[in-house]
Amino acid sequence: MTSALTTYLDRLTLALSTATVPEISEEIGAILPDRGISGSAEAVGDIPELSYLSGARDDHLGMAVCTIDGEITSAGTDHAFPMQSISKAFAYGAAIDLHGMDYVDSVVDEEPTGEEFNALSLDPYSKKPKNPLVNIGAIRTHAMLGPTQVDRTRRLREVLDAAAGRPLELHEETRDEELTTADRNLALAYMLRAAGSMSEDAAEVVAGYVEGCAVLTTVTDLAVMAATLASGGTNPLTGEEVFSRVAARQVLSVMLTCGMYDNAGDWVGDVGLPAKSGVGGGIIAALPSRFGLASYAPQLDLHGNSVRGTYFFERLSQDFALHMLDGVVPRDLEECARELMEVGTHP
Repeated sequence: MTSALTTYLDRLTLALSTATVPEISEEIGAILPDRGISGSAEAVGDIPELSYLSGARDDHLGMAVCTIDGEITSAGTDHAFPMQSISKAFAYGAAIDLHGMDYVDSVVDEEPTGEEFNALSLDPYSKKPKNPLVNIGAIRTHAMLGPTQVDRTRRLREVLDAAAGRPLELHEETRDEELTTADRNLALAYMLRAAGSMSEDAAEVVAGYVEGCAVLTTVTDLAVMAATLASGGTNPLTGEEVFSRVAARQVLSVMLTCGMYDNAGDWVGDVGLPAKSGVGGGIIAALPSRFGLASYAPQLDLHGNSVRGTYFFERLSQDFALHMLDGVVPRDLEECARELMEVGTHP
């Protein structure tokens, strides 16, 4: 018997798939009249050229939910795509468990920047990157994962595999292409060295960081990884402790304030969940102690966030009252989905 939540996700996937990007804001009003999601002038809807290397298509759209008990509900495509900057959150957690929160905080700050993901966010006094989820902070975080490039890469891949609950593959073509266009990231790494904030070889650190971004995940993998964070660091499928509770809590804290780059403020107001996006088209979010969520749609807005993925989370947050600051107890997803369909306020 098909669950109500499955039906809900199927219908929402269909609604968002029918909408035209970048005209999604106009189309979606007709498709979802009951809770119409307002459009945005920043909804550009371009697919980055890099995403085509792994087979991204205009019609790709997937969404998934994984509870902390390991129950997965999904809809749409399960196409594998590079996780890109979503890997930053897991590298941050790994660094905390390797070195402790005090040390990591002394190297990389945890403040929002309000700037683009590849901006120079280096504090003029402390010489620390502003947070670990912008590129310069992620590069510095990656450098903490081991004494050599091999060690750092191995550690990150182990953490990503453990969080997903299965071995993940590297998309070598994406990695190689990103390395040929890594001038900006190399400049950020050399800036860290020039400021005395990093002693490791800049090119080696960037190479490892880029490789982490090129790891392939499906939307289901990402939901499991988000649920790992939501559960306090334990993978809900394997039972493996991937992160300590301290690390998982800190990762979610920084995701809430910094995970959506220069759109983080709007995201907190509209969705109200810790989240992290990647330019591959993925977004993860988590409701602590309940479940992890993920979406995949490769068209990006001007912030570098998935257009239809953002609409998905806005709609889900509204329909299921998921906003962490609503002041209400989160409801059972299946029960809520059933009620939404009974009263006709479903996609």
